[in-house]
Amino acid sequence: MVFYPLLGWGIFWIALIIGIILFIKFRMIYPIIYLISVSLYIFTAGFTIDVFKFEKLGILSTLIISAIIFMVLGYYFSRVIALEARKR
Repeated sequence: MVFYPLLGWGIFWIALIIGIILFIKFRMIYPIIYLISVSLYIFTAGFTIDVFKFEKLGILSTLIISAIIFMVLGYYFSRVIALEARKR
């Protein structure tokens, strides 16, 4: 599938431009990191789908499993960072 690399690169460049504009305007780095992580997710999911040549159920399963993994990691890291902030 040629579609995923084009989609990933397109979103990456759009996210980079939006991230630079947001950084210039608000001087915050987290929007840039967030946009880069979304682009990286698209690259990773698209690569997995292309390499293993998944069909409908395989694509849906890959997206569901990766979404659950990222939600669990986000919840875990939010707790770890909150605990470290309380200790200071």
